[in-house]
Amino acid sequence: MNRRIGGPGGGSDKGSRMSGVVTAACVMALGTAAAGGVTLGGGGGAVLSGTGTLGGTGVTGGSGSSGGSSLSGSLRVRTNQAKGSARRGDAGDAWKRLGTRVRRQAARRESDCVGAAFGQVRTFLLHTPCRSLDRMLFALDGVGGTILVSVAWVEFSERGSAREFTGVIDVHGSGDIRPLGAGLLDMADVSFSADHYRSRSLGTTVTIAETEAVGGRVDAALLQAAADVAAELPRP
Repeated sequence: MNRRIGGPGGGSDKGSRMSGVVTAACVMALGTAAAGGVTLGGGGGAVLSGTGTLGGTGVTGGSGSSGGSSLSGSLRVRTNQAKGSARRGDAGDAWKRLGTRVRRQAARRESDCVGAAFGQVRTFLLHTPCRSLDRMLFALDGVGGTILVSVAWVEFSERGSAREFTGVIDVHGSGDIRPLGAGLLDMADVSFSADHYRSRSLGTTVTIAETEAVGGRVDAALLQAAADVAAELPRP
């Protein structure tokens, strides 16, 4: 699945494999995004900061990982520890346990999911509206290079709707929720392959996480670990 998150502008189309071009949609800002960072107001704008802390709890879902290297024993242990930190809402500690740190991050909140979706995912949302959509984009400095992490939290009115939505979005070629644009982090366009993907459905909320290396050579196992950890972060 190919996705490109671009600059501050919007728009999407389908790529040559399983999805399409994705960029940011203009939305309302989150209340607070990160410890040591910038507090977002109601009028929009990015959070460009260091380590983040979010509140809440998390659970299970689907994944997509291409070949790459498998988790080493050490990375597996650190990933499990990082998941625990993520579930507690301590994103900064979670990334630290993976040997990474947040260089910049951005966050957005909106009530309309349809405008941020495309493909079959959008069709589903037209018939089954969401209650809210939160999105975050992290740029992590780690071993081997920089990792871009996209996370979206889609909340529904009923648990059944959340489960059905997961069944749609986990299918390659079914569309997606557009990640925030990398321009919010003062970064150039990045193509998302969806090789490192994780979704989780907990109650009425579905979390979608994807990662991509944007600089240097980051091990595939670390990219998947970052996606697994990001999917544990609670909805802001």
